[in-house]
Amino acid sequence: MPHLAQGCRSILGIALESYAMGCIQSISCKSKVFRESIAVIEVKASIDPVPTNIDESSSVVLRYRTPHFRASAQVLIPPIPKKETWIVGWIQACGHMEFYNHYGEQGMSSWELPDLLDGKIQAISDSDGVNYPWYGNTTETCTIVGPTRKESKFNISMNDNFYPSVTWAVPVSESNVTKLTSIYRDQSFTTWLVAMNTTTNETVTLQTIKWRMKLGIEVNPSRPLGQRAKLQEPSAQEQPQVLSRNEPIPPSALVKPNANDAQVLMWRPKDGPPLVVIPPKHRS
Repeated sequence: MPHLAQGCRSILGIALESYAMGCIQSISCKSKVFRESIAVIEVKASIDPVPTNIDESSSVVLRYRTPHFRASAQVLIPPIPKKETWIVGWIQACGHMEFYNHYGEQGMSSWELPDLLDGKIQAISDSDGVNYPWYGNTTETCTIVGPTRKESKFNISMNDNFYPSVTWAVPVSESNVTKLTSIYRDQSFTTWLVAMNTTTNETVTLQTIKWRMKLGIEVNPSRPLGQRAKLQEPSAQEQPQVLSRNEPIPPSALVKPNANDAQVLMWRPKDGPPLVVIPPKHRS
């Protein structure tokens, strides 16, 4: 009899274990089914097919406005069975930046991202600096609070472009004499469409987009204001790539600092040591 009782306990234990595992697997399966049921019905990505606009209206700075990168998507979220919140939106990171303003034989100023330049990080967040990790919180995200009985269908969109000011004169000089001779800029970005469960911190990458903005401006400092700058190639940008296979999001793309807070303006003279003109707002 003792052997029989022990055998019953073993059978019961196996049965309970199997039941518990079944429950866990069931929960896992439901979660997986939900994740895989999130659908991107349509995604669009483009850069406006117009040239960069150059503005010489100021006697202190040259301004230029690049064409807009635009991304939009229509997303379908299945009914959310539990009390949890999902956010669907755009996360963007800069993976490469060259931004040089040349002042002839004097040297050049350079906007730099030190951690990216040194290879400490793979990419840096391009969040708005408030709503990490999201690019923004108006048209760029949509929040769905569960439980919901019906599927949710919505559109989200974002756009990005550059509109900087570059001093005509050497930025570390007391002189106001125009010395700017050229501008070169080349930046690469990855933009992810993401669904994030704020209750469990689960993240589902729905789409990955790669895009690049590149420009050159030649400046003749001896010419009168309004006739100095000329746009070089490319007059139109390469169109973005919507990848068929998603890329993982680097951890540095999800946290502070963002690119605007981390960038530093350096002056790199032809002779002598480099100088910090504008330090980063955020120090690592």
